[in-house]
Amino acid sequence: MNLESIDWREVESSLWQYGYAKSAAPVLTRGECEELREIYGQPARFRSRVQMERFRFGEGDYQYFANPLPAIAEELRRVSYSHLAPTANRWMEALGFEDRYPAELDDFLTRCHAAGQTKPTPLMLHYEQGGYNCLHQDLYGAVVFPFQMVCFLSEPETDYTGGDFLLMEQRPRAQSVGDSIRAARGEVVIFTTRYRPVKGSRGFYRANVKHGVARLRTGTRYTLGIIFHDAAPTSQ
Repeated sequence: MNLESIDWREVESSLWQYGYAKSAAPVLTRGECEELREIYGQPARFRSRVQMERFRFGEGDYQYFANPLPAIAEELRRVSYSHLAPTANRWMEALGFEDRYPAELDDFLTRCHAAGQTKPTPLMLHYEQGGYNCLHQDLYGAVVFPFQMVCFLSEPETDYTGGDFLLMEQRPRAQSVGDSIRAARGEVVIFTTRYRPVKGSRGFYRANVKHGVARLRTGTRYTLGIIFHDAAPTSQ
């Protein structure tokens, strides 16, 4: 794992400008990506499995990890949170919200658990040819961290074609803006969980953002999703 390769100042700048940031180089090694893909076939490592078609979420499936998380997911979640928390607080200040996030993940998870959100949310997603994920947001309860991360475990144009990561920004009184992001195996994208602050003539306003996955034309695609807030018992 090469989290040191991430320029967190560039990440913050891109988050403010676009609502997402992509790593300039792979963060996970090929071996780490293969290790995570192998875990997907081990049901005991997960607390639940969702078939997307059943809920009209898309076509594919995903599984939420049980505790303890795999070491790779745990380190990504813990280290990235500590870098992103200051940016999260600056977003809250810009939007005039009172919410502030502690510097360390453990303290934030304590807040989640006190609100009844105790279920781990990091997950893996799997798509085959024709699979896709509808535009959505991963909220899971009242306590929500403003950012999340997706780690690409398959190589585009080799393991699959199509299947770009999608972001759609819904702007007030204006047409929506979309981004289609292709990332190499091992790269990560950090993106807003539900909205981003946009500077207007009267200060900052919220632009709502959803994410999804375009339809795969061929092959198989795996990703690791890092969500920082835990989920309420009634969530998936």
